[in-house]
Amino acid sequence: MRAKPELVCPAGGLPALKAAVDGGADCVYTGFRDETNARNFTGLNFDDKSLAEGIAYAHRRGVKVFVALNTYPQQANWPRWTAAVDRAAAMGVDAVILADLGLMDYARRRHPGLRLHLSVQGSATNYEAINFYRERFGIERAVLPRVLSLPQVEHVVKNTPVEIEVFGFGGLCVMVEGRCTLSAYATGTSPNCHGACSPGKSVRYVETPAGMETRLNGILIDRFAKDERAGYPTLCKGRFEVDEETYYAIEEPTSLNTLELLPELVRMGIAAIKIEGRQRSPAYVAQVTRVWRQAIDAACRDPAHFAVQPAWMAELNKVSEGQSATLGAYNRPWK
Repeated sequence: MRAKPELVCPAGGLPALKAAVDGGADCVYTGFRDETNARNFTGLNFDDKSLAEGIAYAHRRGVKVFVALNTYPQQANWPRWTAAVDRAAAMGVDAVILADLGLMDYARRRHPGLRLHLSVQGSATNYEAINFYRERFGIERAVLPRVLSLPQVEHVVKNTPVEIEVFGFGGLCVMVEGRCTLSAYATGTSPNCHGACSPGKSVRYVETPAGMETRLNGILIDRFAKDERAGYPTLCKGRFEVDEETYYAIEEPTSLNTLELLPELVRMGIAAIKIEGRQRSPAYVAQVTRVWRQAIDAACRDPAHFAVQPAWMAELNKVSEGQSATLGAYNRPWK
């Protein structure tokens, strides 16, 4: 029997953390209320008081708490990131999720008992890179970027002792985690350094005779008809005119949903399945956590007869981006 993958759920604040814990998460991942994490949005994340309460709430119920410090510090602000590592360690988190090599080295030296996870922002897509992080910095888990097919994921698992965590559900990006410059190009704010893709201060919704327009720092991202829901304006998911045709030229607004792949993920020995969405509501967290708890338990109990329940899909479709889903890079029928 393979070990049951841990269900790792997002917590953008204390209510979401409690929703994930109560819904059956094995782990929750969080961030401090600053640019040390890649979901640095107004109203999200934790100060020391709320994180301490969240850790206590989770630990009393046997749930682990991870802190994402997964942006890249610069020379001028290096002390802020090292202080964040110190704060997380002092508060008794179960792991920190890191992308920057210098920060990993600092954490290993200053807090040798602190468990380190390699963030998806580290863009480690092969086992040689992951083994390097383990040998040099003691990384115990790596979150894979969403660019690998299932056979490629299995190849990584077979060739590293590091635990492998994969994304199972949630919003997609253009699959260059740790290397995206689109937001920085449009707004001057980099998600990799400041933690905010399409920061709220640059976002505008404008009602026009042609429909609702969404703009990012003045750049027209999309225009919606009256019966369309106006999505949040990110450059990668805008509609643009290319060769006299207007369409989602870079990435369609859709959510990753790998429920049907669960038996295969369990078989290959995936250590954890991650749900994206720290920027989403506690209701989203509760709904998605509940479905995935049931699905993982069912897949591990009887993988040969596992079937995706229509009720699960109906619940997830309600909160999927664009109310549509994809298997992303995991499934490449053209290969």
